[in-house]
Amino acid sequence: MNILANLNPAQREAAEAISGPVLILAGPGSGKTRVITHRVAYLIKTCGVSPRSIMAVTFTNKAAREMEERLINLVSGSVQDLTLGTFHAICVRILRTSGTVANIDPQFVIYDREDQISVVKRSIQEADFDPKQYAPGAIIAAISSAKSRMLSPVEFVKTERNYFDEVVSRVYENYQRILEESNALDFDDLLMKTVLLFRDYPDILARYQSRYVHLMVDEFQDTNLVQYELIKQIGGKYRNICVVGDPDQSIYSWRFADVRNILNFEKDYPDVRVVLLEENYRSTKTILETASCIISANQQRKPVNLWTQNDEGTSTVVVETYTEQEEAQFVVSEIERLVEQGEHTLGEYAVMYRTNAQSRVLEEAFVRYGMPYKLVAGTRFYERREVKDIIAYLRLIQNPHDSVSLMRVINVPQRGIGQQTQLKLAAWAKSMGVSQFEALTRMNGESIDNLKSPFNSHISRVLKVFSELMEELISRSKELKLTELFDLVVERSGYKEYILNEVSGDGQERWENILELRSVAQKDYGDLSPQECLAAFLEEVTLVSDVDGLDESFSAVTLITLHQAKGLEFPVVFIAGMEDGLLPHFRTFDDPMQMEEERRLCYVGVTRAKQHVYLVRAFRRSLMGRSQVSEPSRFLNDIPKHLISTGDWKDGSENAVFPSIQTWNKPAATSTPTAVVSEYQAGDHVYHAQFGQGVVVSCHPVKNDAEIVIAFNGAVKKLLLSFANLEKTD
Repeated sequence: MNILANLNPAQREAAEAISGPVLILAGPGSGKTRVITHRVAYLIKTCGVSPRSIMAVTFTNKAAREMEERLINLVSGSVQDLTLGTFHAICVRILRTSGTVANIDPQFVIYDREDQISVVKRSIQEADFDPKQYAPGAIIAAISSAKSRMLSPVEFVKTERNYFDEVVSRVYENYQRILEESNALDFDDLLMKTVLLFRDYPDILARYQSRYVHLMVDEFQDTNLVQYELIKQIGGKYRNICVVGDPDQSIYSWRFADVRNILNFEKDYPDVRVVLLEENYRSTKTILETASCIISANQQRKPVNLWTQNDEGTSTVVVETYTEQEEAQFVVSEIERLVEQGEHTLGEYAVMYRTNAQSRVLEEAFVRYGMPYKLVAGTRFYERREVKDIIAYLRLIQNPHDSVSLMRVINVPQRGIGQQTQLKLAAWAKSMGVSQFEALTRMNGESIDNLKSPFNSHISRVLKVFSELMEELISRSKELKLTELFDLVVERSGYKEYILNEVSGDGQERWENILELRSVAQKDYGDLSPQECLAAFLEEVTLVSDVDGLDESFSAVTLITLHQAKGLEFPVVFIAGMEDGLLPHFRTFDDPMQMEEERRLCYVGVTRAKQHVYLVRAFRRSLMGRSQVSEPSRFLNDIPKHLISTGDWKDGSENAVFPSIQTWNKPAATSTPTAVVSEYQAGDHVYHAQFGQGVVVSCHPVKNDAEIVIAFNGAVKKLLLSFANLEKTD
């Protein structure tokens, strides 16, 4: 069997290029995942390379799972010895296996965003700054930026430029100390500490370099400085480094990704072999031409001339509505119209937008229409309170030094251990130079008075009860299966009774979420010991991403940001908010580099579509509490007119004008709609040819028309006055 038989010539060239550095420039929909998968299979089946000698790095856990499934089919066997996963997942394995020489406890826990916020708030207070003056998110971003540049707290001090940097420096020092005391690492630490481990311990690096003869990295355009350094370290011996990416899809600079990594790869590796994947299998010719016209204005890119054998397809649809509410209503009604015509199921539609805030109006429209939708990065499953609570118990069992998890569960369910007691516990532990949990365990001895405890006898007893509970759970964790430990935590902590008796009335739903988490814990972790199973489970649930949690099991329209949509595809794509200020975002107006990234973001959105693209904008939009006239996105001007069908959308009328048959008349930027004076008032009785007798509920101006809401027998309709053809019956 020829593993590469079904690849096109360029894909085959990329798969067969196995010696030395290789740069695969892969446009959207060109089959890059297919190429990487076949390249790994080719190495194993044709070249006889051991899976143990191959490392393949993906951007998401979802991509890693899909690649593993494809590989199992291709090589007709297990690939468990293959190192396959995200940068973070791979670094976790390296640090747990080899990090002890650098004083990294293999039982460390991973702090997510919510945990970071908790630690930063505490760090701000310990630095004697007013927590109300400094947003935790801004501090976290600054610390993350420092770590992405390999700067420790001591090194960051040398880079201070202003007072905010001074604040960050002091908070960063406290933040890192608390993480170390808690035996915790954040996501940036996973990368940075792995690079430092290899830098400071050449013998360990040499071991990994000797093992990994072949290294492949997907989505290389989204790597940052630390990730690129890690790649160069591991691939330094054999130099069989294959990177795959597309500079035109580099959209994560806010995560400190650096597009220069891929743009300068040929300078770093002068002997690199460059392979272009330019045939697109996803989109129509029109969609590709639309996308190419948008991206071609960028300067920082490597030109890739996408082409396809697919049909010409329909025109790119550009629609203007009057407000963002009408924009949302158009999107929902157009999806409804297309579905009724038999064009795809709901699950094949996606609505994309630049900012999360745009989803609110869209969601409201979907709810009004009763149309199923799924929101990516709403309240994600692993961020739900009850799920975080149980995970915190399990994390504390795995790592008793985890102060964030301790503070989360010490009074959940309520035990009478309030915030003041928690602050006293933290201060007392700090004064003794021990973790908060160790301070608790010392209270189980006979000489509490000798410990100079700051607690009265009642609080001391309550704290001892909690400490004994956790010691019992920690002891039992060494012998119980993961699901048995899970059940014991829920039972002994009293959490089930607590959650089912919630006064909010959603206890049953929250309990079902806990049962869903238990089903995740039922996964077969092979021959791992109970403690290793717990560590693997916690690692899995911590490293999950937004798109990893995208439920594809039911048919519903996907609402998703453009950033989250990367790597996905849908037959029909709506991009809402095609306005200057949203896309491109107003924060990028004065920065040419950021403006290029906004253009890349638009390009990514358009190229998610297989058959149809709708670019939708509102003439007026409420931004920061003010309704204002918006300018069409400058990216629309880059699309030739012959590729576009344009139109205005008239809200609510059965005679609504759809873009396929209407010319789009863009209003001047300074124009103001003329208000229509209506003869109808609330309470008027009217007759409509289709809906019959009705009573006017309201009537107000809308652009050069008026919107009239009428209660007919059994239904309330919103119509445009110019199309309604009403008759007064009073």
